[in-house]
Amino acid sequence: MKKKTVANKVKISRLEKGDLTQSELAKKVGVTRQTMNLIEAQKYNPSIYVCLNVSLHLEKSLDELFWLEKEC
Repeated sequence: MKKKTVANKVKISRLEKGDLTQSELAKKVGVTRQTMNLIEAQKYNPSIYVCLNVSLHLEKSLDELFWLEKEC
């Protein structure tokens, strides 16, 4: 069975909001800027609670922000 990773469009969606910085989103979501950086870089898989908060503040559905990808 191939390993699956969680991919996301958090950075793209944050930039689409215009003036929302990584630090501001992190504060609204309740994580550090460093954690938000890792999420956007797809180097950290956040909890469902964090995913839901990100979704809420970016006004996107979970499906629009997060999905599974198979690794080769």
